[in-house]
Amino acid sequence: MSIAQNFVKHGKKIIAIGRNYDAHIKELGNPPNAEPWFFLKPTTSYLKNGGTVLIPEGVQMHHEIELGVVIGKDGKDIKREDWEQYVAGYALGIDMTARNFQQFVKAKSLPWTSSKGFDTFCPISEFIPKEGIKDPMNLVLSIKVNGEERQRGNTADMIYDIPELIRHCSSIMTLQEGDLILTGTPAGALGLIVHGDKISGRLETPEGELLANWDGDAANRAGGYVFTQKA
Repeated sequence: MSIAQNFVKHGKKIIAIGRNYDAHIKELGNPPNAEPWFFLKPTTSYLKNGGTVLIPEGVQMHHEIELGVVIGKDGKDIKREDWEQYVAGYALGIDMTARNFQQFVKAKSLPWTSSKGFDTFCPISEFIPKEGIKDPMNLVLSIKVNGEERQRGNTADMIYDIPELIRHCSSIMTLQEGDLILTGTPAGALGLIVHGDKISGRLETPEGELLANWDGDAANRAGGYVFTQKA
């Protein structure tokens, strides 16, 4: 198994794109961005299918369903037209966010990696070889919590498409085999997840063919960091 196929174990970074769907920008009350921007999540936040997302004490946790692009070989300053040469495959990811923690530190102009980087805060599906997806820019993302649909969107609605994300990110930092680019989330990402909730994410074709899924639950974390708004 290659590094890319086993990216959860061997990947070096998770690059998470922010504000890449208009509807999500509007629901958060954020201004539009003039170029793609991103933050990093640690690979220790990966959580395989069937796992339990752990909610730190004091945290209000929200879900952000996203298409993940798995990088297949090292590259920097990648040309837009060469993007597909650097893609090994795809995955369905959920960017869990400690929203109250994030909002608190952002208001103080402090870094907010902590709000995105807790262990278990990146539920991830199995690897999908790129040959298994005909058009990554026309896929349906959805997430249900306790059977109620919270988010549904299509990757066709991205502001910046996958070729542009690869071009942009690689112009700033070298992309390495096994890295994951989370491409942003559609509207509906302000839904709270609490102890005992059942979470079900889906990646499908427009015709309804299931390509990947993540099914698990959430539980309060025992011990570790406690958010008390004293950052």
